[in-house]
Amino acid sequence: MKRLFLLSSLMFVMTLTISCSKSEMPATGNPLLDEWNTEMGIPPFDEIKAEHYVPAFEAAIEMHNAEIEAIVASEEEPSFENVILAMDNAGLKLSEVNLIFGMLSSSDLDEKMQEVQNEMMPRIESHYNAIMLNDALFAKVKAVYDKRQSLKLDDVQMRLVEKTYNKFVRSGALLEGEAKERLKAINAELTALTIKFGNNLLAENGSFFLELNALQVKDLPESVRNQAQEAAIAMGKKDSYVFTLDKPSMLPFLTYSPDRDLRRELYNGYLMRCNNDNEFDNKALAKEMARLRIEKANLLGYKSYSHYVTADQMAGNPTAVYNLLDEIWEPALESAKAELEAMNEMFQKDYPGAEFEKSDWWYYAEKVRKAKYQLDEAAVSQYLSLDNVRSGMFYLANRLYGITFRPISAPKYHPECSVYEVLDVDDSHLGVLYIDPHPRKSKSGGAWCGYFTEQRYEDGKRVAPVVGIVCNFTPPVGDTPSLLSFDEAETMFHEFGHALHFLFADVRYRGLAEVEGDFVELPSQIMENWAFEPEIMKVYATHHATGEVIPDNLIEKIQKASLFNQGFITTELAAAALIDMDIHTLEKWSDMDINDFEKYNLATRRGLIPQIEPRYRYTYFSHIFNGGYSSGYYFYLWAEVLDKDAFEAFKLSHDLCDKELAHSFRHDLLAQGGQKPGMEMYRKFRGADPDKTPMLKARGLWKEPVVEVDTTEVVESVEPAAKPMRPAFRPNNPSTQGKPNFRVPVKPEAK
Repeated sequence: MKRLFLLSSLMFVMTLTISCSKSEMPATGNPLLDEWNTEMGIPPFDEIKAEHYVPAFEAAIEMHNAEIEAIVASEEEPSFENVILAMDNAGLKLSEVNLIFGMLSSSDLDEKMQEVQNEMMPRIESHYNAIMLNDALFAKVKAVYDKRQSLKLDDVQMRLVEKTYNKFVRSGALLEGEAKERLKAINAELTALTIKFGNNLLAENGSFFLELNALQVKDLPESVRNQAQEAAIAMGKKDSYVFTLDKPSMLPFLTYSPDRDLRRELYNGYLMRCNNDNEFDNKALAKEMARLRIEKANLLGYKSYSHYVTADQMAGNPTAVYNLLDEIWEPALESAKAELEAMNEMFQKDYPGAEFEKSDWWYYAEKVRKAKYQLDEAAVSQYLSLDNVRSGMFYLANRLYGITFRPISAPKYHPECSVYEVLDVDDSHLGVLYIDPHPRKSKSGGAWCGYFTEQRYEDGKRVAPVVGIVCNFTPPVGDTPSLLSFDEAETMFHEFGHALHFLFADVRYRGLAEVEGDFVELPSQIMENWAFEPEIMKVYATHHATGEVIPDNLIEKIQKASLFNQGFITTELAAAALIDMDIHTLEKWSDMDINDFEKYNLATRRGLIPQIEPRYRYTYFSHIFNGGYSSGYYFYLWAEVLDKDAFEAFKLSHDLCDKELAHSFRHDLLAQGGQKPGMEMYRKFRGADPDKTPMLKARGLWKEPVVEVDTTEVVESVEPAAKPMRPAFRPNNPSTQGKPNFRVPVKPEAK
């Protein structure tokens, strides 16, 4: 998948953190606890070892507990300063250690790190739960909340008070007795299950591979063969070629191998991860997590877990989410069926009378792409070296925002990382960016961006963040550099958008750092829009061997093929979002076969064709069972409405790098964090509610509404027509109590 979460449940950090000066801490010999001698706040990665984490976590938990106890024990009248601000400043060291561990355990989870994860993550979760369920602490928070209108707070302080109070309530602070104890037990169980789910998936990913001989790979592109050969050598296998379930290995094989049986074997290995009734099977874990989430939501007063999650998002409720997904589903599926029909014509020439299978899709999609658009993705990748794409996104950031990226020598947690100091338009220090691009056995799949250290304020001055982009892109082979696919290049721009969001953050209080989940992907997805724009490609896309700038005719082919296969891409994405919602909108639990539940909701209920699988199936759906996106995989599509509408503003300005618009996007959205509601920030930038039309057009799903006009009557006078309504969010619709609601007044013909 091109976008893997920004957040991991194992790097989830409560935003209640403490300010604790490093200079006040005595030396311990533990680099995670001692004052760092590195520049720019970079963690001393070269000194940190797995054995440092447990004592660091334990010491940081003690610090946090002491500071929380001081807030509770204070005899002063509860105030913004001695309760809300004190809590916001609490637990900084624990947050710091947890962020570093979260990023490194996701990118390099060896056996020792896995032991730390298994031991400490439940303890950390228990620690934060104890704080959120501390009756005495909540009493002080509530005292400030109840008198907030009389405290002469500014807007940001008021939002911090309300967010802090609501976080306690959503965490169960209003529960009593057995209900509160049961919630603690549920949270502990969910943490343990989450860790096991992720460990099982990592094990299954690493255990399956396809070992082939030279004859079996002779028809593959040279770059694909070379990559497979190096993978085999790394596994100690001579004269072999190895393909794994990592996307940079699997997808090229599915795209270019004419051997149908081998394609089927590899893809089935991918689809059956953690679904093989062995020690790594995740079916029971997924069911138990779904059951516990229903119980948790019911304890907290919500009908379902989706009601609990969406109540705190822009969507507001599951109905708004389903409205969006349902509107996308039908035209996407119809488009996918048309794509299948075109591919099946070619398929029948190769296999007369046979049935097209799901593992055939990539191979025949590539054949159609070549035939219809004369576009060969392997040829395009020659211009998309990792260095080129990285330079392109740095160039774009400079054009838009005036910032620059300076390579620096700094401690690295892995040799493949590259490190950059980020300089603002006035050459002041904005932050540090790490890029870790290639797969390895100990790295989680997909791509993500996160903090090593967060932006915050200390003594009235902004402390810049250290940010990391972690990917699993096609690695270099011999003298050939890393050559990215369309999808990988787009992913690079996507994760870079998350990085810019973090780097631009200028948030006064740490408790307001987070935006709504369905807003999170706006800063990342908008960057994808620039990736293949001709004027941007002409700058960064040069042939890795000859230095030739990508020719205009090739860019033109890319543009013409931009809607190619969008039916399939949208359908598999929406399918995953739907099964996420389906299992989390259950209001009561009854035992089920989770595979049957998935199949019923997609194939029987919604008509998904057998040639398409959802992007993720339950047993390896790490986003929702190990990644903080439970009942939130729809975030990508919701945010796409925002990103396509926002990019439309740049297109309408006739300058794709309009500096005035970029300045507003940075300061009115990216820098704000959660200091304001997401829709309020968006309206300030765009001047209106977001229009859904650009998103539907970008995916090839839009058809102009047919307006019937009655011409039989003679109209003597015509009143001026009211301005037509746009398909848009309707945040002020009273039926959603102020929450955004996707609604199309005039539905497209396809609906």
